[in-house]
Parts: sequence; structure tokens; C-alpha cells
Amino acid sequence: MQIGYHLSSEEHDARALVQHAVDAEAAGFAHASISDHFHPWGREQGHSPFVWSTLGGIAARTRHLHLRTLVTCPILRVHPVIVAQAAATTATMVPGGFDLAVGTGERLNEHVLGQAWPRHAVRLRMLREAVEIMRELFEGKLVSYDGEFFTVENAQLFDVPDDPVRILVGGDGDAAVTAAAEVGDGLVTLAPDPDTVRTYREAGGDGPVVSMQHVCIAPTEEEARKAIDAWWTTATVPHELNVELPLPAHFEAAAAAGRPEQVDESIPLGPDPRSAHEAIDNYREAGFDLLYLHQIGPGQHHLLEWTRTHGLVGAGQ
Repeated sequence: MQIGYHLSSEEHDARALVQHAVDAEAAGFAHASISDHFHPWGREQGHSPFVWSTLGGIAARTRHLHLRTLVTCPILRVHPVIVAQAAATTATMVPGGFDLAVGTGERLNEHVLGQAWPRHAVRLRMLREAVEIMRELFEGKLVSYDGEFFTVENAQLFDVPDDPVRILVGGDGDAAVTAAAEVGDGLVTLAPDPDTVRTYREAGGDGPVVSMQHVCIAPTEEEARKAIDAWWTTATVPHELNVELPLPAHFEAAAAAGRPEQVDESIPLGPDPRSAHEAIDNYREAGFDLLYLHQIGPGQHHLLEWTRTHGLVGAGQ
């Protein structure tokens, strides 16, 4: 299993994210993911730059770092035709390669145009349709499309990469995992569950299985806890609320009602590497191919030093 680096758009502005990508590449990382949000999870995070502009900056300053959105929602806030153009252009610029990971989105980001927030089963049908449209556009074809959710009239991308952009599909329920196997080039899922990997493989999925793990490497546990409290509102928010709450203020209220011990249960923190190694091993044993590590807070150098010291990145990883 390879280890990648996650760029958190909610916690850092675009210039910082570009520098983090440069630093990660210099530290030996071959893969990096970046979140695609309109709002941060909490107001204290304070950022949410436009992902496609940020990726352009990263493309100009890196040489071999493979990039991937984690994840983009191409069904409500942004039409799949526009996402396809953005992704295709990005793929022509990134020297190390670019993949598009897509999902059914969170209300936090997708409600901003005043559209209704469909239930998950409907959003998943929309996502299947969006993937179909984007695949045709990535081939450079002239595309017209009349679907249940989307209409496309005489659209053609003139700047496309030599190889079509790979599309990974995110999800953690059977329906989403099956959709990833049927229409995607890989699966993004957030829990180290071997049953999820098994479902994906049995449904015919033969692409990479990818995830992301929050960590907070720091000189002391106290410093790590302060960083988590200040920078990662969702640490104690139940997973089922993540896709339903519409405003950062709502996440803050939900976090205030959470149990502090949930942080210890879900996020390796502090100077002791054992819990982080255990978390990584859980994904490896479950059959994952790539795990991105997300360092919470401003101390990004702590993660870079830790992964280098423990041989998690670099040659052969």
C-alpha cells in the first residue's frame, strides 16, 4: 500500500496549499489529494479556495507528484460538463498525472445555489449520469446528451490529455460501492473495512481502493489536542451528519455536543507513532492500495518529518 499526502482546502489558503504540495514532493511523496469544498467545515478553519485554481498553481510548481481531487461533486453546484473541462485542463498541466475522484456531495457545499438537496439514492443516479457525460467529453467527442437529470448540447473539449482522465467514485454503502465498480476506475471510501473492499471486488471493480486518514503528529499530545480542537471541527461530529448539515456554524454546534474521547478513538495524535502505524496497518490489511494522510492544523512539517523518519515515503513506497 502506498502512502500519500492530503491537502486540506478547509484549513489553508491556496498559496499555502501550493507550498505544502511542493514540500510533500520534496519529502518523497509521490501522491497527493486535495479536498474540493465551497465552505470549510467550521468557521475557525477559515479557508476554502477554488480547487481548480489551486491545482493550477500546484501543477506549475511540482514535477512528479500525482494529484487527485478527494472528492469533487459534479452533480449540483457545478455541472458535469464544467467539471470535465476543469479536470481535462488540469490533467494536461500536471506533470505527475491527475485523477478525478467524484462523489454525491455534502449539503454544506452543494446547497449554495438554492437547489433542492436530493436524497442519496437520487444523487447517486445523478452521479452515474454525470460520469457517463464526463467520459464522453474526455474522449474529445462532440457530445449531446438528454438524460434524466442533465442536458448537454454540442459540447466538445479541445484540450484533453493523451489518456482520458481516470474517474474514481466515492462512497461507503453497498449502492455507492457497486456504482464505483460499475462506472468508476477505482473506489474512494473512508473506513478500513475489508467488507467494503470485498463488495467492490465482487461487483467487478478492479481499480485502486483509496482512503484518507486524519492524523495530528506533534511533539506532545497536548499540542496535538489543541490543534485538533482549533482546526478540525468535525472530529466529534457523527458521520451521518456530515452530508446533511448546511453551514459551518451547524458543524460547530454538533461538535460542541460530541464526546471528547471520540478524538482519541478516530485520530492518531501526538509524538507516539504507534497509533498512526496501527491506523495505516488497518487499511493495508483491509486491502487498500493507497492511503492519504491528512495532518490537522498548521504543523505540516511534523507529518513530513515523521513519514520520512519511518520510511513511509520515497523509493519503493
